[in-house]
Amino acid sequence: MIPSQDPRHTPASAPALVFVGAVVAVLAWLLPVSLKSVSKGLLRSAGDGTPSVAAFGRDLVDSEKIGPARFLLETAKAVDDPRAAGLERALDQFTSRQPALAAWGGWDPALDPLFNLRQKTARTSSTPVVTFLIPEHARETVRSYLANSGSVGVQAILRTRDVAKTGRFVPAARPGGQPLDALILLTGLLYQGEHLSPTLQREVRALAEVAVQRGELGDLEGFYIDLLSLGRRLDWTQLCELVRRTQSVRTVGEYAHLSRVAPDQLPFIYSAALLSNSADRVASYLIRYGRAGSEDLRLALTDGQGAVNLLLQREVPVNRSPGPAMGAAAALVLEHPRFMLSLKYAGYILGLYLLLRGLDLWVVSPAGGPSAGPHQHVRSGVLAVVMAALLIVATEPFLLKAAPASEYRVHLVIPMLAAAATRTETAQPSTPVTMETSTLVSIGIFAGLQVAMYMACLRKIREIEIQDAPPLLKLRLMENEENLFDSGLYVGMMGTAAALVLQVVGVIEPNLLAAYSSNLFGIICVALVKIRHVRGFRRRLILEGQRPAAATAGL
Repeated sequence: MIPSQDPRHTPASAPALVFVGAVVAVLAWLLPVSLKSVSKGLLRSAGDGTPSVAAFGRDLVDSEKIGPARFLLETAKAVDDPRAAGLERALDQFTSRQPALAAWGGWDPALDPLFNLRQKTARTSSTPVVTFLIPEHARETVRSYLANSGSVGVQAILRTRDVAKTGRFVPAARPGGQPLDALILLTGLLYQGEHLSPTLQREVRALAEVAVQRGELGDLEGFYIDLLSLGRRLDWTQLCELVRRTQSVRTVGEYAHLSRVAPDQLPFIYSAALLSNSADRVASYLIRYGRAGSEDLRLALTDGQGAVNLLLQREVPVNRSPGPAMGAAAALVLEHPRFMLSLKYAGYILGLYLLLRGLDLWVVSPAGGPSAGPHQHVRSGVLAVVMAALLIVATEPFLLKAAPASEYRVHLVIPMLAAAATRTETAQPSTPVTMETSTLVSIGIFAGLQVAMYMACLRKIREIEIQDAPPLLKLRLMENEENLFDSGLYVGMMGTAAALVLQVVGVIEPNLLAAYSSNLFGIICVALVKIRHVRGFRRRLILEGQRPAAATAGL
């Protein structure tokens, strides 16, 4: 006769724990905060109430800085700013009233005595500033003006004209030295008009003094080359507004490099520098992330000044994956990002723990049983931490994915070693370590399947444990379920085979880690079931079955 099974009653708290755990986990997922990325929803929240690109450009027009405003107009049109039409009308009205100022990009009282900015010329559009300094009479006029300057820095810059040792330039005092002479005078005008930021001003002055002392341009020549690249692309006001927000000679070089390798992105790069009031952070972000960073910057420009500042402060890429976000929590995320990130991860762990604990009471051991105890809480806690880690990795694509090589990174080229360097690069290509989102999703699915198998095995052990039957009969029932306890291995092998097939047909990215992780999770599941649970339960049944025989032998 087979012993009957005790009726099992689901604790009333089990469904409540499952529901509360699911709600807590979902709320944590909705928080718009990430470790190594920023969400599109958070960018929108950061941009709310801050000037848009067109609004910022309109302020520049009101300040008679139409050259920079033209870059912002191009950007506003590209990001579909609804106020772009108003900015364009304002620019047209200003240009119609002061057409001569269009070539210079705006009004500058210090330059008017030198160039008569309001004099009508054939130039009615933005003109590179270097164009005005190439003619001999213009350079003589500027040189005479700067010679009377009381600034020590301006005088040091002018003395670099007499330096004979140069690298790529013809010395300014020799025939053919007009470009270098024009750049020296341009630097002097920027310094004299206090258009350079204080730190950049000190650095340029130090480089000029060292160049005069040593009799060679040295590092100052690199600054002049970078200034030439910018001066051939920007008008006077555009250049002034840029260097006013530039803190170092290095950043000037990075902007010159960006203007050469990505000329089509110059309006966005320039607009971001003005909106963030920091050309250094914009250059650093783009040099680090390349074209992908340029697209992220363009997305931030769509949302306004606050979004640009947030992106550059965090210095992380934008997570473009779709997903809802709690708008009400965005203000707290912007104010306390570290605390909210900790709260999100804690919510994952707590929610999954409550969910697993409820499933344990509801599905695995609804009637309790002798084995129910504190170890069940530990098991649920460990599983919650593991599953939370997988959830974090799956929802944050940039956590394990290395950033691709930047297309905008500055490369040092040594002509003498160019052939050897090219041959070496071909022989030893670099392989970045990346992990695609599809790979992470596959790993998460395999882990979830093994957790389900683990719970099914524990449920079967509890069913046998609570039966009113002799220990030896329970032992035979456990032996009968041996195939169930090995099912984790079968599921793991099927997962590996399915992953390899999906990779071959191109459904998921080729990655052996995604395939063999299924086998790994299966081995771990079976090891836990057999070593941690089955072995201990069988040992207890064997000992309980031997007690009547031992008592009879004692009699």
